[in-house]
Amino acid sequence: MKLSPAANKVILFNPRSASSKHRVPNSILQVGASVEGRYEYVFVDGNMETDPWATIQRYLQTGEYRYLGMTVMPGPQLQQAIPIARRAKEQYPELVNIWGGYFPSNQFRVVIEAPYIDFIVNGPGDRTFPALLAALDAGAPYEFIPNLIYRNADGEIIKTTKEQLLDQDALPELPYDYLDEFYPLQNYLARTFLGRRTLAYHSSVGCPFKCSFCAVVPIYEARWKGKGAENIYRDVVKIKEQYGADSIEFHDNNFFVSEKRVVQFSEMMMGENMSWWGEGRIDTIDRYKDDSLRRMRDAGCRMIFFGAESGSDKILQQMDKGGRQTAEQIVRFAARMKEFDIIPEYSFVLGMPADSPEEVMEQIDADIEFIKIVKDANPQTEIIIYVYSPVPTEGSELYQRITAAGFQFPAHLEDWLRPDWQAFDLRKNPLTPWLRPEMVDKIKNFETVLNAYYPTASDVKLTHFQRRVMRSLSTLRYRRNWFRYPYELKVLQKFWLRYRQPEIEGF
Repeated sequence: MKLSPAANKVILFNPRSASSKHRVPNSILQVGASVEGRYEYVFVDGNMETDPWATIQRYLQTGEYRYLGMTVMPGPQLQQAIPIARRAKEQYPELVNIWGGYFPSNQFRVVIEAPYIDFIVNGPGDRTFPALLAALDAGAPYEFIPNLIYRNADGEIIKTTKEQLLDQDALPELPYDYLDEFYPLQNYLARTFLGRRTLAYHSSVGCPFKCSFCAVVPIYEARWKGKGAENIYRDVVKIKEQYGADSIEFHDNNFFVSEKRVVQFSEMMMGENMSWWGEGRIDTIDRYKDDSLRRMRDAGCRMIFFGAESGSDKILQQMDKGGRQTAEQIVRFAARMKEFDIIPEYSFVLGMPADSPEEVMEQIDADIEFIKIVKDANPQTEIIIYVYSPVPTEGSELYQRITAAGFQFPAHLEDWLRPDWQAFDLRKNPLTPWLRPEMVDKIKNFETVLNAYYPTASDVKLTHFQRRVMRSLSTLRYRRNWFRYPYELKVLQKFWLRYRQPEIEGF
């Protein structure tokens, strides 16, 4: 089908995620804000649509939409993003497919080599996206636009220079009211552990650290920029007053980089009666003053997600934690958080590469024992377990080690649609040559027993009686390390309690 010669409208598509709760699609809101007043655009949210392709096709059939922009995360979003991008290009060859997000930025070769993807926005697109549209409309060159990846006429992959991170306070306001015209904003405010109507919000971009296993590092290269406390507070209060939000999830890669900013925000939030959660680093927040932690809790901070990763100082070094985080600190900090009634949510990455299978298993066993030590120090500590999945942090010692061991990413974009690679992106089936099936089974079985012995506090559906039943059934297994074949717990969690997994669903 042909597009109108004057077509220049934009479709911004957020593919369906794994979460059972629909969160405000901050990524396409940010892109929408970047073209506000310059281009007509529409939102399509795969989480809110029964058939998002039917909605996208309805727009395309008008002949007025030339650009289809998608934000794509690894995992479930690919299940919609790939087929829809391919179908749109097949039916509308003149359509320009533009992808942004962690997946295309990290896996740029396999994405841009797909014949139906035209451009990748490599990192923030606040200036890049509107500049690209303007260049394409005018038939002007775009090789000097930063943060772009594309193929030239010879098929060569071109990566333009990286732009410095922008002043987040200078960016336009997010178009919440415009999103509300497509999907009622109240539908995004889900009931969570934090409250009845929880807002998902991003207050910063990037992270100032270089953990070798983290997908953020290749994109932001140890850079971070955050909104000021006043602007965060303004946005939060607006959503509270207009749409009834009573709690906040800060989905920043690292919300707690600046103690000063966090304290200022906390002081503003006093009296707002809103609970909140964010992601941070143990070694960063461990340097916070006691008074800062107390103010955070008084202002509604109830839980913080931390990448604990491992109980081995050697592996923490291998992960490029920089010697700043130690096993001793992980345990001590969990206990410290208990003093301020803030729940630490620790994630651990098990199954890192080693010189022999025996060494891999020894480290898995050691991490299991370490997790139990953490729970002894603070039983309220939430534990999230991932099986190590490589990310393309080329040049790092860890990446060189995994490629030397024989690990390879898919060669074609459609390969990511296979169930095994979808599980890889959820860090549940790593497909790594050094991990044997019995190792993965042990990790998953321990997770089942752990989650039964210490049911997550973030599952608002679990009753006190249900928690007691799971605890009693798992006590012997947990205390004696009997993790094999925990079928009775799996059945209970899946069919009776519908036990939720924070690592997949969030809150």
